[in-house]
Amino acid sequence: MNKHLYRTPAEVVALLLLAVISVILVGLANKSLGWPLYAASFLLHLFTTRGAFRRHISLLYISLGLLGLIPITTDITNENFIRMGLVLLAALGLPFIVSRWLYKDKAIVFRWLHGRRWLKNEISYVLGTAIGAYLFLPFYLTSAGAYLNWGVDNTAESITRLFIGTNALGIWDELFFVSTVLGILRRYLPFWQANLLQAVLFTSFLFELGFTGWGPLVIYPFALSQGYIFRKTDSLLYVVTIHLTLDFFLFLALLNAHHPGLADIFVL
Repeated sequence: MNKHLYRTPAEVVALLLLAVISVILVGLANKSLGWPLYAASFLLHLFTTRGAFRRHISLLYISLGLLGLIPITTDITNENFIRMGLVLLAALGLPFIVSRWLYKDKAIVFRWLHGRRWLKNEISYVLGTAIGAYLFLPFYLTSAGAYLNWGVDNTAESITRLFIGTNALGIWDELFFVSTVLGILRRYLPFWQANLLQAVLFTSFLFELGFTGWGPLVIYPFALSQGYIFRKTDSLLYVVTIHLTLDFFLFLALLNAHHPGLADIFVL
């Protein structure tokens, strides 16, 4: 990891523009403004930065561009499953393949296990996440009207697709934003700055996905906490477990919001 924390003005601009583009192109899905800004920013980055910084940050620009190609939606049709699945797989896999086999480095490492048992406070945190999700998610989805961004029919197939979709996206979020984005940014920024930046990209993606209204006020701290927890535990399995715990209650809260009585376990 690069311990030299000084960044040139061009490198600072490239990183700030990366955050701005994620908000405009992905979060707000403003293509008319987002794509010209993306093109200008990427070209500026290519011609004003150099070395490993240019190579690695270019991978994030490319992944961000891929995410901007399609609407990030909660549509659970076969067509959207395939379309989004291919784009998300490319956005995740391309940086890893290029870094590992073209650049010959390990800027991106999917470190699933830390080689020890979970501590009591780690188990307690997962349980606390479950309680918090149980209490918070039904209130957020209904008060912000965000549950309407998910279409859920009262059929076994639709419910199964919803369950698979929420869990698959939860795993992808941690593989991409925590392992890939944060993994690259930590090479060139102090951790706290890298974490602040990855959380912007994380929040932008989930906002377009459907967590609208005042959702970013909660998503951003969650994204920060996931980055911090990964740094402390060095375990993707642990942060994925936290995320999937949330997603389980998201799944149930969505069912209850669309079809009251189908998953009527919530007090709010």
